[in-house]
Amino acid sequence: MNRSELVAALAERAEVTRKDADAVLAAFADIVGDIVSKGDEKVTIPGFLTFERTHRAARTARNPQTGEPIQIPAGYSVKVSAGSKLKEAAKGK
Repeated sequence: MNRSELVAALAERAEVTRKDADAVLAAFADIVGDIVSKGDEKVTIPGFLTFERTHRAARTARNPQTGEPIQIPAGYSVKVSAGSKLKEAAKGK
């Protein structure tokens, strides 16, 4: 399912216009992005998803073409965890 299909499904389920559903989805993405970029708290939708910023330590890797070691600096990543209801849905229950 791509973004336009998701917007159409949201609009139909919530009985709103596609424009309104798209605005809500865009606002949700912006808010989650803002909170995760700050890194001081996580976003939790109980039973569905949890978004949080994680720290990745510096590490040494290998260039796959040359085999030469390269240094990858420390940085941040995003961890997304599925909640219990989403896990049950994935099992087909």
